[in-house]
Amino acid sequence: MADEDTQWYYCIDHQKAEQGKQCWVGGRMGPYPDKATAERALEIARARNKAADEGDD
Repeated sequence: MADEDTQWYYCIDHQKAEQGKQCWVGGRMGPYPDKATAERALEIARARNKAADEGDD
């Protein structure tokens, strides 16, 4: 299995963590180092967006 096939992504369409590039690039977030981190993708994105918004003030 190639390295890119072992990484984890969060699939926006399926709303779950998936290993490898199973979904279209515009429909996934990542890569993440493991399944647990990929499952937290939306939480991570919200926190990053909040930090960036606060930096704009």
